[in-house]
Amino acid sequence: GNGPSGICLSYLLSGYTPYFKRHSLHPHPILQRKLEEAPEVSVLDQDLEYLSEGLEGRSHSPVALLFDTLQRPDTDFGGTAESVLTWWHEPDRAIPHLVLGRNPPGGAWHSIEGSMVTLSRGEWMGLPDLPFKEWLKQKRRGLRNNRATAEDIAQYYQHYVMKKGLQKNFRCGTVVTSVRKVSAESISNHTQEDLQEDSDSLWNSNEQSTEVFQVDGFFKTLEGDKEPFSIHAENVVLATGTYDNPTWLGVKGENLSYVHHQLSALEEAVKNNSVGIMSDPVLIVGAGLTAADAILCAHHCNIPVIHVFRRRVSDPGLIFNQLPKMMYPEYHKVHQMMKEQTAACAGPYESYISLPEHHVLSFGKDKKCILQDKNGCQKAYKISMALVLTGSNPNLSFLPNDGIDLAMDSDQPVNPKRNPIDVDPFTYECTQEKGLYALGPLAGDNFVRFVQGGALAVASSLLKKANKNPP
Repeated sequence: GNGPSGICLSYLLSGYTPYFKRHSLHPHPILQRKLEEAPEVSVLDQDLEYLSEGLEGRSHSPVALLFDTLQRPDTDFGGTAESVLTWWHEPDRAIPHLVLGRNPPGGAWHSIEGSMVTLSRGEWMGLPDLPFKEWLKQKRRGLRNNRATAEDIAQYYQHYVMKKGLQKNFRCGTVVTSVRKVSAESISNHTQEDLQEDSDSLWNSNEQSTEVFQVDGFFKTLEGDKEPFSIHAENVVLATGTYDNPTWLGVKGENLSYVHHQLSALEEAVKNNSVGIMSDPVLIVGAGLTAADAILCAHHCNIPVIHVFRRRVSDPGLIFNQLPKMMYPEYHKVHQMMKEQTAACAGPYESYISLPEHHVLSFGKDKKCILQDKNGCQKAYKISMALVLTGSNPNLSFLPNDGIDLAMDSDQPVNPKRNPIDVDPFTYECTQEKGLYALGPLAGDNFVRFVQGGALAVASSLLKKANKNPP
């Protein structure tokens, strides 16, 4: 994967090494004391468990909190203290690697509607040693409400790869179809081709490692052909995110052509005027931020909406109840509509009805949809289109058994929120498969801001394996 996790890891594996910046002061006194103990030793070579002990914040990963607080020391308190890290380029410590991805660098950020404003503050979307704000300034643009658009972010990630000279490690337009363990004896070095024109051999055939990973797939040429490749590596990092497979409700008629599982379907319909102010309502299912984005989009175009979700409006698990109003005025507005505009009492926005604690029973060929409330009462609604926006799951079909054996609960599919891949918190290596690592949403880190600590952990572990750590 070549999203933020993959890009950040490539930066760290290319010899870019973080050190504690002498004379800088971290607001966390205990961390400051630990950093002063060995300023000449890079953070990558220090004991990450020791450094991250006692840190608290908005992530469950100690290393994610550590790397975040080193780069943005007091950001959660609205502070703008500078990073306490300084970066040195030490090319002799680089580890040969390849980053494979379908899209240009930036991953799923290229698939999101460009004008969407991000949930996170702009500065939290940045990668090491190239602040996002500074990059935006060069584009002569300010941040709206401290937040950026998806298009800005996608461009920033591409710019980052060029600016840091990482492009030689990236192969875009690549689809991986299989990752499996094979015995090293069965491979001779001449299979190391295709993707290998200009990087060193990916694995050194050292005697003790009897098994390596074989990564098969194809890459799309400019002419649209698919060229197969097969490479071997001692270590493989899974950083494919979670944007691939939208969740289905599993109800009758969900495969009909007017039922969609991506926000882009609404944007398309608006563009070609197949829905508008006079059409039957659009049914939106779900109570997360993507559903809210769909409601805002419809509201903006005066398209009537019926909004169905299973939870109560006051449910503390609802994302809207966790967002500060000041920073997210538009999501706060959606939440207000959800509260005030229930079918029972029509509120001021006549083109929107909220149906909390309801679920879809079926979609009919005649575009009639049957909904049921918590008491079992059923009602039919005539709609123009349906958008089921209830989250998405990673696509790990390239792994044996879809990667289920790697998850915390190995009876259930991998899910970023409920059932991430089971990794060691200080190396991000899979507990079930040595040499295989997982980063980002697959390991339960769902914000760009917090995926970078995972990359630090993986890089630190790989440097130890390659003996590229100084004593």
